[in-house]
Amino acid sequence: MSARILLAEDDNSLRLVLSQALAKEGYDVRATGNIAALTKWVRDGEGDLVLSDVYLGDDCVFDALPTMRMTRPNLPVVVMSAQSTVTTAMSAAGAGAFDYLPKPFDLDHLMAALKRALAGGPDPKTRAQASKAEKEERLPLIGRSAPMQEVYRVMARVAGTDLTVLIEGESGTGKERVARAIHDHGKRASGPFVAMSLAGATASQLERELFGPQGKLVQAEGGTLFLEDVDELPADSQTRLAGLLHAEDPDDRPDARIIVSSQRDLATLTRQGAFRRDLFYRLNVVAIRMPPLRERLEDIGDLARAFLVRAKREGLPERSIDNAAIEQLNTHSFPGNLRELENLLRRAAALSPASVITVREISRELGRTDQNVAAGQENLDSFEAALARRLEAEFAAASPGLPAPGLYDRMLSELEGPLIAQALLATRGNQIKAAAVLGINRNTLRKKIQALKLEAGGSG
Repeated sequence: MSARILLAEDDNSLRLVLSQALAKEGYDVRATGNIAALTKWVRDGEGDLVLSDVYLGDDCVFDALPTMRMTRPNLPVVVMSAQSTVTTAMSAAGAGAFDYLPKPFDLDHLMAALKRALAGGPDPKTRAQASKAEKEERLPLIGRSAPMQEVYRVMARVAGTDLTVLIEGESGTGKERVARAIHDHGKRASGPFVAMSLAGATASQLERELFGPQGKLVQAEGGTLFLEDVDELPADSQTRLAGLLHAEDPDDRPDARIIVSSQRDLATLTRQGAFRRDLFYRLNVVAIRMPPLRERLEDIGDLARAFLVRAKREGLPERSIDNAAIEQLNTHSFPGNLRELENLLRRAAALSPASVITVREISRELGRTDQNVAAGQENLDSFEAALARRLEAEFAAASPGLPAPGLYDRMLSELEGPLIAQALLATRGNQIKAAAVLGINRNTLRKKIQALKLEAGGSG
């Protein structure tokens, strides 16, 4: 006997298309365009599955779902929406929907979702327990592109659990925002959200600031601990963290949900032996890949307008942006991702003489970015030319023979001096930060400073 689908869609054309597609797949379909009929059918015990749009006229299906779940707790509900945002996905999960499909969707994806729902799945109570009241949407999570819809889908499924989450993606893609959204929509939302960057941290520093009696693990009890750049975790600290997560006694394990982020692919680092295999498996329970902006260019318009709203709240002039300017933004690859886009919009808002940002302002800002990239390349070319001249001088001075032994060390010392001096200057003498920038151990940096007779300055 075929399953009966209760279809609720107020768009007559779409309702007809979906009804025909479902019937072609062998389902018995009963369709309506309003909430009242749908809730009556559910109350009367009809149907094996509900497929409903979020908004039916002035009514929202999320308001009716709690009653449906109380009346028919085992009735799976799949919701559809053109309002494809993280708040919608989270609200669907919080209301007890089995699955959420952003419009437009592929019919094959719809049929697969219905089959999963009819086959049964995890108890809805284990899904996200987000409040009915929609929480303020975090700006970098705006986006209707397919890559962001996949992000929302995974977030909705894990928010109400305590599963460890690994968020991977390039710098500036919004990894911390995703971690915060998962926390805010989860069952630990009333607890603290504690974030810590691991980039450049030494084992002793981590022992004190992360694992110590007053460390981040203790501060995050009852809430969420977000460890940023876990791929930078020193080997000793990897062992320490793996031991904590593997502790057999629950009292020895942290009472905090763990979410980590990485700019590099942890699976690759693990295969290369640069990351502990057991720790990788404990962190990679649920993985979310944050797409770079170049893979979601269709989101740039919504993001640009949102960033301009934020700029106004922070005291910059009120500005809007026209469609031609957004099309111009779509031609840029944005290696700096969301951070680069936001900074560009802030400059445009500050410098635009009119209330509407046009192609002219955007072209100017993109041109400035391209000039900076070109200047960086020019500096690199100049450096390589100077290095080539220095090598030529070494060989010319020794002609017709060869340079004296130790050429490698002599050239390396000439490179190291300016490089370390610049890093110290940029970090105002902070050796910890300078070591992180250079990618070397702090003790190694201190020895090189002494050997090269550099002025260390500052703290560290």
